[in-house]
Amino acid sequence: MSGTPVCIDASFVLHLVSGGELTTAAIGRWAAWHQAGRAVVAPVLLHYEVSGALWRYVERRELLAEEAIEALEAALDLQIELRSDPELLRRALGIADRLRLPAPEWAHYLAVAEQLGGELWTADGRLVSAVQAVLPWVHLLGD
Repeated sequence: MSGTPVCIDASFVLHLVSGGELTTAAIGRWAAWHQAGRAVVAPVLLHYEVSGALWRYVERRELLAEEAIEALEAALDLQIELRSDPELLRRALGIADRLRLPAPEWAHYLAVAEQLGGELWTADGRLVSAVQAVLPWVHLLGD
């Protein structure tokens, strides 16, 4: 899908900015997309999810508050085009219903990728497992 936009979710961004076993894979994908001139997009809820996850890391003592703030700043600095419009919300609700998704926020990422004819990349294996049979353009980071 050369040239088409790439949608990423919060789990992907967290690997870019806070480390983890998939950080090298996330950075490699990120660099390749930018070299190829592919736009990276996400629904507007992306930064809310990232900040919430970073706070959970602080609560579990996996990060210091200062580290979480640095990671959030890094996420905010990424060149990600945030998308929101009423049609995306409608599309997301339809996707959540059609696929009976256990996490409704997943539908927003799927709606962005679907609307733009792109791919969705995630580090969330549960998301991929839930949709892989019907949405071959959803990819798991690390595969």
